[in-house]
Amino acid sequence: MRARLPRQFTRGYRSGGPPGSTTEGDQKRFYGLLGGAAIIALGRSKHALPFAKHHTWQLTTSQLLNHFSLISSRIAYGYTRYKNPHDYGPFDRQNFVEPAFQKTGFIDFKLKETIPINHDTSLFRFELEPTQKLGMTATSCLVVKETLGDDEKPTVRPYTPVTDMETYGHFDLVVKKYETGKMSSHIHSMAPGDVLAMKGPIQKYPYTANKLKEIGMIAGGSGITPMLQLITHVLNNPDDKTKLTLVFANKSEDDIILRSRLDDLAKKNPDKFKVHYVVDKAQSPNWEGDVGFVTKELVQKYMPASSNKDVLVSVCGPLLMMKSISGAKAPDYSQGEVGGIFKELGYTSDQVFKF
Repeated sequence: MRARLPRQFTRGYRSGGPPGSTTEGDQKRFYGLLGGAAIIALGRSKHALPFAKHHTWQLTTSQLLNHFSLISSRIAYGYTRYKNPHDYGPFDRQNFVEPAFQKTGFIDFKLKETIPINHDTSLFRFELEPTQKLGMTATSCLVVKETLGDDEKPTVRPYTPVTDMETYGHFDLVVKKYETGKMSSHIHSMAPGDVLAMKGPIQKYPYTANKLKEIGMIAGGSGITPMLQLITHVLNNPDDKTKLTLVFANKSEDDIILRSRLDDLAKKNPDKFKVHYVVDKAQSPNWEGDVGFVTKELVQKYMPASSNKDVLVSVCGPLLMMKSISGAKAPDYSQGEVGGIFKELGYTSDQVFKF
């Protein structure tokens, strides 16, 4: 059931100072709305307040916080729109639908269809409301959860949607199946109509338009997904002048996923985005990309130099690849120290991001 604030809490909500201003009235109005959310949530719990006895349906105490979170997140979303209207476009109150992901817990999403990409990778399209979109920001991911087989605890894995964030009605995950991968095998076994629990968004790199002059990206296999999300976001913003260079490494030409989409983006944005492919071994005599592994020389050839100001180099791929290029993440999954080729070439921790 969609959470909705009574009219007495929303009356006059959009009045006050002009967009972008901060007034005492704005603050009082915002916190008053949050207080209203708390009253509603309490009124719908078993421990209803005396003046909330008119509510005809109730929740258990364990659901109270979830209820309050949903209502307050909607208020916060609307308040952000009010204060920063240019970030969101015209507000259509009549047709407003909450973004799919609002950090309110795991939600089941129904699989709509599966589209094979190659021998071990497929695109999985999940349903949203027709007027609903993801509600995620650039360089953010989601996590999926499922209790598999006889496991006592659920398996949780991160994935990055490859859908344009302005797409309505569905979102796509590209998943490579690994022989020992419990979650990837489970997702590949799903049929249309099956559901998968997901939660997000989880922010990775805090990207800001035009903060950097150039971003160099190195991806291996399915590690392309967070890079594609960032590339699409930057190229969709005509005011963002950040230059992007991608090195995409795979075992063979057949393993290069989403190649047509990357090539199309490069063709349409020749001054902002360049892509270079690397394969372990070329299958075709007409192969025009690089052959072998990502080496120090390859990084020097394509990535922005560490001596340049306002640049970032990022990497996402298999663990051995990460160790060789950037150094692995720390045991707690924080960024850890810069290592590998990046360290040899003098990149600092401020210039390196490990997805």
